Amino acid sequence: MFLLGTIVNGLLIVIGTLLGKLLNRIPEGMKTTVMYGIGLSVIVLGLQMGFKSENFLIVIISLVVGAVIGEYFDLDGKLNSVGYWLETKIGNTGQGSISQGFVTATLIFVIGAMAIIGALDSGIRGDHDVLYTKSIIDGFTALILTTTLGIGVIFSAIPVVLYQGLIATFATQIDRFIPAELMDSFILELTASGGVMIFAIGLNLLGLTKIKVANLLPGILVTAMIVSGIYGYQLLM
Repeated sequence: MFLLGTIVNGLLIVIGTLLGKLLNRIPEGMKTTVMYGIGLSVIVLGLQMGFKSENFLIVIISLVVGAVIGEYFDLDGKLNSVGYWLETKIGNTGQGSISQGFVTATLIFVIGAMAIIGALDSGIRGDHDVLYTKSIIDGFTALILTTTLGIGVIFSAIPVVLYQGLIATFATQIDRFIPAELMDSFILELTASGGVMIFAIGLNLLGLTKIKVANLLPGILVTAMIVSGIYGYQLLM
């Protein structure tokens, strides 16, 4: 079953959130310290990912162009509006903002190479090991995030399942038409671009900035276009 890894990923996010909900009565001072710990950890993760680029100019151009596209279409506003809609349906949970939990968790779980690599492995080879590993990480992260951001984290499972499920579904076609060398290069630069976005999420969690990270997401598509263009140019030379 090529969607098994994706389904497990979604389930562990839900389970992690529910377990985190059980721990929501921890003191406010402890919640603050935990949030700082999460923010610092996310920043370090973003830095590690960002330094993997072989051509950081690609990352810079991707983020700049992606930001222009994201701001034009106001992707951050649209993603937050989904969170606000969920709040109106569920009501006040008394802990955290559903919108903030949904948006923050979605960005953390979706951005990164593990989602793409894992989904491709599931779809092409039926190998779910990468997504199983990601599921454990996401489940634990969901638990921690829920203690500070609230139940909104649970809804991030929906875009995660849809995103990874689509990649896994079309994985055979992707593998057939995209050369392995091009895919490896794309994954590398995607990891770096995603790392910068993850770094920005960490800064937001620490309360140091209010960067609209969702508006940077088109940078992923721009990265694919630039890497493909460079690959095609090298073939012609």
